[in-house]
Amino acid sequence: MLDDLFLNSRQYGNLLEGTWVTIQVIAGSFALGTVMALIMGIARLSTRKWVRGAALAYIEVARGVAAVILLFWMFYAVPILFGVGSMPPMIAGILALGLNMGAYGAEIVRGAIQSVPKGQYEAAVALNLSDRDRLRDIILPQAVPIILPPYGNLTIEVLKGTALVSLITLSDLAFETQKIRANNVISEDPVPLPILYLNTLVIYLILAQVIAYFFKLAERRSARKFGSA
Repeated sequence: MLDDLFLNSRQYGNLLEGTWVTIQVIAGSFALGTVMALIMGIARLSTRKWVRGAALAYIEVARGVAAVILLFWMFYAVPILFGVGSMPPMIAGILALGLNMGAYGAEIVRGAIQSVPKGQYEAAVALNLSDRDRLRDIILPQAVPIILPPYGNLTIEVLKGTALVSLITLSDLAFETQKIRANNVISEDPVPLPILYLNTLVIYLILAQVIAYFFKLAERRSARKFGSA
């Protein structure tokens, strides 16, 4: 009876290949999203009006457009607009999800920086630190413990959003799952769909728990190093 809960080795091989693609997409999206979140979150607090305006425009557009539309725009529209022929599905997926993540992450960064006590800013000014040194050495280290919990949740949300890349023919976990389902039609030994999707669910759950674990480690380390927010 227990054997009925498992797929055959070939099917698991397909799911593992798809899982590796999903990991690459989430890693690339996380890297791009984190860079954009830091830049735009800090830009939202700039003393220059045009910098704040540009950051706000990016955030509102990236948050206001559905991730799937942004994905289609990157994959289908951008190559036509710039005459580049075609864009690799992996790059399109990372760009769409990373830019979307960066917009939400920017607000997390902005809120965390603003929550640092004003006395810390005044002390940095009294020490005659430059704006860059003040941000790097005083403000951001104290904002990190505040950023990490919501940013971990955001990363898990983006992980779940990676299933959208299957719509542009990228062979991620969701795509491989659907391919196995389609092969059921011609298979002599079809896998029950509840079992197929249960296995896919478990893989996504494991990936989410791994992300949550690493963020918990980072939270504990930052709390020890920088102090509790």
